[in-house]
Amino acid sequence: MTDNIALLQQMTAAAQLGGGKARIESQHKKGKLTARERLQILLDEGTFQEIGAFVTHRSTDFGMENEVFLGDGVVTGYGSIAGRLVYVFSQDFTVFGGSLSETHAEKICRIMDLALQNGAPVIGLNDSGGARIQEGVVSLGGYADIFHRNVQASGVVPQLSAIMGPCAGGAVYSPAITDFILMVEGSSYMFVTGPNVVKTVTHEQVTSEELGGAQTHASRSGVTHFACTNEVECIQCLKELLSYIPQNCEEEAPSLPYHAGNETREVLAHIIPDNPNQPYDMKEVIAGLADEGKFLEVHKDYAENIVVGFARIAGKSTGIVANQPAQLAGVLDIASSKKGARFVRFCDAFNIPLLVLVDVPGFLPGTDQEWGGIITNGAKLLYALSEATVPKVTVITRKAYGGAYDVMNSKHIGADMNFAWPSAEIAVMGAKGAAEIIFKKEIKEAADKEAKMKEKEAEYASKFANPYGAAARGYIDEVILPEQTRERLIRAYDMLRNKALSGPKRKHGNIPL
Repeated sequence: MTDNIALLQQMTAAAQLGGGKARIESQHKKGKLTARERLQILLDEGTFQEIGAFVTHRSTDFGMENEVFLGDGVVTGYGSIAGRLVYVFSQDFTVFGGSLSETHAEKICRIMDLALQNGAPVIGLNDSGGARIQEGVVSLGGYADIFHRNVQASGVVPQLSAIMGPCAGGAVYSPAITDFILMVEGSSYMFVTGPNVVKTVTHEQVTSEELGGAQTHASRSGVTHFACTNEVECIQCLKELLSYIPQNCEEEAPSLPYHAGNETREVLAHIIPDNPNQPYDMKEVIAGLADEGKFLEVHKDYAENIVVGFARIAGKSTGIVANQPAQLAGVLDIASSKKGARFVRFCDAFNIPLLVLVDVPGFLPGTDQEWGGIITNGAKLLYALSEATVPKVTVITRKAYGGAYDVMNSKHIGADMNFAWPSAEIAVMGAKGAAEIIFKKEIKEAADKEAKMKEKEAEYASKFANPYGAAARGYIDEVILPEQTRERLIRAYDMLRNKALSGPKRKHGNIPL
C-alpha cells in the first residue's frame, strides 16, 4: 500500500509540473502565468477539483510515444467563483505548446458535457499553438467535437473565453461561438491565417499583434469584447462579468441587496444641452441611473456610437443598450447594429432585463454603408429587440428620428414601457430637413427665403419635435423629468418581474445574418 501511495504522489507531482520547470520558467519570462496559476486566481480558494489529471495522448507517430505528459496539455475540472459552480479548462502552453490532441479535446468535451448537464457556466482559458500536427485529422476532429458542443450549449449555459496566448487557425472558432471573449494586450492574438500566410498570399507585411492582437480585435474587428492590460486584470474582468449573468437559461442573474431610498437623481437634469445639435456623453446618463454609478461596458472600443453593457438597478442585473451622441451623433451603422443585436440576444437568452436609452438621428448614410449591407445589418438589431421576451424598457432622452425610432425598442416592436424626457424629439426626420421638403414651394417663392425657412422649421418643430404627439397616441407611456427616471425604472422593472411571453410555435426564426 505504501508503494501505491508513493506512486500516486509521484504522478500527482508530475501532473502539477506540466511540461517541466524549464518550460514553466520560459512561460514566466514571457510575462505569462501557467495554466494552474491562472486557475488559482480565477477560482475560490480550495474549490478546484481537477478531472483527468492523468490523461495522456495515444499517438505513436513521429516519436510521440517518447514524449508523454500527464494531463496532455490542458487542465480541466470545476470549482466555484463567489460561491457559484463553474466548469473550467485551462490550456497548458508548457506541454506541446498547448496544442490540441484527441485526448486534449476529449477532456474539454467532458467538461462541457458536465456543464450542460448541471446548468453551470463554462470558462475556457485558451493558450494553444493550435492542432497537434502529429495527430493529423484526429486533432481536427477534436476541434469539431468542441465546436459542436459550443453550439449545443449556446443560450443554455454562459460560455466565456479568455485568450491568454496564441489562438490561431481552426482554434479561433470555438471562442467565436462563445458569449464573450477577453484578450490580453501584448501576449494574446487570434487569427485564422497568420502573418506568414498573409504575406505569401497578399504580399502584406503585418505582425501578429497588428493582425490579431487584443487592441485590433477590440477596436477594429469587434471579435473581442474586453481587452485587458495583463492576465490578472483579465481574470478579474471574467469574475466581474460572471457576477452579472445567471448560471443558466432557467435562472435569473444574481441580485445584490438593495434598500430603497430617495431615487431622485438631480444630475440627470443637467446633462442634455440646450442646443439640440450639441453632443453629450450618454455614459453620464447611465451612471446616473445605475446603482452606485457602476457600469461594466462591453465592446468599449468598438462601434462607439452605441454603448452596451451591464449595470444594476435596485440590485438587479440589467443589460443596457444606448445610442452615444458623443460619437457620430449616435447614428446607427453596420457595426453598431451588429454590436447591439448580439448583446440584446445574449441578455434575452439569459433572462436579463433590457434598458434602451435613445438619442438617434437615424442611420448613417453613404455608399460604404449601403454597399456593406446596412439594410440587413440594421435589421439584426430590429430583429433582436423585437424577438426578445425579457422585460424591455425604453427612455428617449432626445432624438428619435425615422426608422431608427422604430428599431430602438419602440412600443411597436414590443417594448413594455416607454418613457420620454421633455427634450425628446420623435419625428420622421429633423425639423430643418422636414421643412425643406414640406414647404419647398413656399420657401422658394418667399421674398426672404432664409426667414421663411426658419419660420417653417419652427412650425414643424413645434408640431413634431417633442414627445407629446407620440404620447397622445400611446406610443409613449409617460413623459418624465430626467431626475425621475431612476425611480420610474425601478417601478417598471418591479412591475414586469413576472413577465411571461412566448412566441408562435416554430423551430427558430431566420434572423438576417
